[in-house]
Amino acid sequence: MTRRGVLRLVALGVGLVATSAAWGAAPADEIRAVLSAQVAAWNRGDLDAFMQPYDHTGSLRFASGGTVTYGWQPTLDRYKKRYPDKAAMGVLNLEVVDVMLPAADAAVVFGRWELRREHDHPHGLFTLVLHHTADGWRISADHTSAAEP
Repeated sequence: MTRRGVLRLVALGVGLVATSAAWGAAPADEIRAVLSAQVAAWNRGDLDAFMQPYDHTGSLRFASGGTVTYGWQPTLDRYKKRYPDKAAMGVLNLEVVDVMLPAADAAVVFGRWELRREHDHPHGLFTLVLHHTADGWRISADHTSAAEP
């Protein structure tokens, strides 16, 4: 390969790395901000605000505890039944372990969750599928599992 060819390959590689880094950081940061807002809403006892980033459609899928719930309203109703007050909600902490961006408008987030409550400390893992819309990042699928106590 000629020197000119090598320089072209190096320039192409540098351009791809720079573009990939710039493209990947912004969406991941936006997604982390969405999840941080969710944690803040949860910790002030506001389930309606917590649910805002979820896809407001009947195709939203929430899986937890061996149960699958479809739709935004049924998912909100499930949360309100399971967490009827601030004491039941406790204090939420999320740790985002990985944000994968398979496309410009799609993301998969994997992480850990924990609740601090007066008498227990449930915790576990979650996987979220998000897509970018005109309204920002929306969660279209949530699979949350609890670890053994």
